Amino acid sequence: MLETDFLQSDLFLLIAVASRIFLIVLLAVILRFVLARIIRRSIKIHIPLKAKLEQAPLADRSKTVSTVLIQVMSVIVWVLAGLMILSELGISTGPVLATLGLGALAIGLAAQNIIRDYLHGFFILMEDWYRVGEVAVISGTGGLVESISLRRTLLRDLHGTLHIIPNSKIDAASNMTRDWSRINLNVSVAYKENLARVFQVINEVGQEMMNTAEWGPNLLTAPQVLRVDNFGESGIEIKILADTKPITQWALAGELRRRLKERFDAEGIEIPWPHTKVYFGNEVPGQPQQIPPGSN
Repeated sequence: MLETDFLQSDLFLLIAVASRIFLIVLLAVILRFVLARIIRRSIKIHIPLKAKLEQAPLADRSKTVSTVLIQVMSVIVWVLAGLMILSELGISTGPVLATLGLGALAIGLAAQNIIRDYLHGFFILMEDWYRVGEVAVISGTGGLVESISLRRTLLRDLHGTLHIIPNSKIDAASNMTRDWSRINLNVSVAYKENLARVFQVINEVGQEMMNTAEWGPNLLTAPQVLRVDNFGESGIEIKILADTKPITQWALAGELRRRLKERFDAEGIEIPWPHTKVYFGNEVPGQPQQIPPGSN
């Protein structure tokens, strides 16, 4: 009879422990599910939602950031659940915590650069520094952003070279095509030219380009003169500005140069080139040449 009571007591104790372990696992699953939903919703709200940003890039960025946060959160939840289960089984969690701490320290020291890449990549995605398809200067290297991950960024420059940049090496980025871009062009004319007339011609060319069906849709403002930018060695430099749609500024600037060259030729406006005047002896510029007495 006594042996039966002990067996029943052990069975009840085993059932109680199993029930608590099951409850811990169930709560861990529910907690992970709830936190995952909260993280996904929070990421969608906090990642900047631009009107011109397509849904596919937005979904990719949200999914990448959400996945990382959910994985980190899942590890924490299951580690805590495991420690609680060990405690229910009567196993001391002190040595386990010490082992986990030493293991985490060893992994952190061995892979600190990789961890730094992932952390920095996470904040780059969260703060929306640049996107796939944009042109940016990253750590001194400029090019088209082909791929972004938590580990590295891929840039393709005009030479076709693919640059692979670890995210931990990115301390600053200059985005050249976010929302809109700009033509920033200097044109030189000879010092003898009438600037009022030159300004008028440049503004007319810019407005004509704005009115074309081919180039006008990519121009947000017509190219126009801003100021005399510099007195150069060979001519007067004139600053021209225009706002454009993203990534179209280079093609538009090339077309504007072509049109200005043709119009300047038609108007007789001189585009200067570097030249040097050479004087011999003691001749003074602007003074008539002295003919020695007795010379014919």
